[in-house]
Amino acid sequence: MDKRDLVVIGGGTGGLIVTSVAAQLGLKVTLIERRDKLGGDCLHTGCVPSKTLIHAAKVASLIRRASEFGLKAVEAEIDLARVSDHVQSVINQIQPHDDPERFESYGAEVLFGHASFTDTHTIEVNGQAIQGRRFVIASGSSPFIPPIPGLDEVPYLSNENVFSLRKLPPRLAVLGGGAIGVEMAQAFARLGSRVTIIERLPHLLHREDEDIIDVLVVELKRQGIEVLTSVSAEHVSKSDDEYLIQCDCDNDRNINVAADALLVAVGRQPNVDGMGLDTAGVEYSNTGIEVDRRLRTSAKHIFACGDVTGHYQFTHMAEYQAGIVISNAIFRYPKKTNYRVVPWVIYSDPELARVGITEQQAKERGIAVDVLRFPFRDIDRALTEVETTGEMKLISRRGKILGATILGPHAGELIHEIVLAMQTGLKIADISATIHAYPTLAQISRRTVNRYYGEKLFSGRTRKLVRWINKLLP
Repeated sequence: MDKRDLVVIGGGTGGLIVTSVAAQLGLKVTLIERRDKLGGDCLHTGCVPSKTLIHAAKVASLIRRASEFGLKAVEAEIDLARVSDHVQSVINQIQPHDDPERFESYGAEVLFGHASFTDTHTIEVNGQAIQGRRFVIASGSSPFIPPIPGLDEVPYLSNENVFSLRKLPPRLAVLGGGAIGVEMAQAFARLGSRVTIIERLPHLLHREDEDIIDVLVVELKRQGIEVLTSVSAEHVSKSDDEYLIQCDCDNDRNINVAADALLVAVGRQPNVDGMGLDTAGVEYSNTGIEVDRRLRTSAKHIFACGDVTGHYQFTHMAEYQAGIVISNAIFRYPKKTNYRVVPWVIYSDPELARVGITEQQAKERGIAVDVLRFPFRDIDRALTEVETTGEMKLISRRGKILGATILGPHAGELIHEIVLAMQTGLKIADISATIHAYPTLAQISRRTVNRYYGEKLFSGRTRKLVRWINKLLP
């Protein structure tokens, strides 16, 4: 049996990048994907369809807001079947980039089926045994379905089937107030559903800055979304066409939520079942495969990257980790992960973007910091676009940037100035000294850091110094 130089399990972002590079460098590579198409969750059930649906919903919202721009307001006519067709058309446009023929043209072998280790250097797929010198597990993740009584007895939606809906549910209940739950709740509310978010924790998006989240929740409620926090779903049932979610609150009060559709969005779980990881000597848990900073598993010839590792389940993180794997598994040059500067974005409207630590995290770690804030309502470009909700909140210490959160229009694009500054070691003084074009939303970065210098500039001490200089010099 010919032994492959590299066997890659998973045809999502991480797996495809590793396969592409290894094959083009002349290694003998086999790529195995359990689904019938390459591209992974991001293309088919995640980033691409969700952001397409979100933008369609935003357009519907803008149509209704026409009067805010001096235009005649009209009611958007929503046909979810046409919206879903549009979502699929975008997927279809991107799909050719992930066509098996592309990777086969590089010299890789592409197989579809479920892969399982039979020993430390052999996997089996479709009854075929494949041996490899090194392996990369990039099998991704799946929606976590909580053990709520009755849930497994009713049809429910998840990110794997919600984008195939053809009819808009009049009432939609969303279990989970994380990124997926918030994004889909707002999208369907803008398309015309009456949406209720049910979150068992005290805050939506609980990892984010609480002050900023409070502003976002006010905006979600203004758009007609009912937000229930500190509320736990205890039982789900369905009678005729109506779902009933029985909930308990922290104050021992019971709440019943009725809906026409139920979306489960409480988190993700790694795809590790049935892969024979124990046979391969790969240690894992319910949070993912355990890896070191070189992304090696407990079996050093087997690497893992992407969602299956449980670290930052983002497509851009899978791409970053794939680069680490390429260095270690292909070039055999030791390179370690560095998660000090990792940006992420919640694609709500307004968007929420963050990098580094929050004010609360700084306090928990006992770090004395400067907290700098600036609202979008004082940014002229935001005023021209009638998008003034939100602010930038920057955390620094002695001029060094420790983190930032942006809630506002195009926050996902704006955060990258701060990302670059943190990555390269620039300080707030460097941002202040950088010319920012007017009128742009990007001015918020400079206006935020200038709050720090403004307080010093107009202090009593500086005023005395200026008077002394002007008396001394002609």
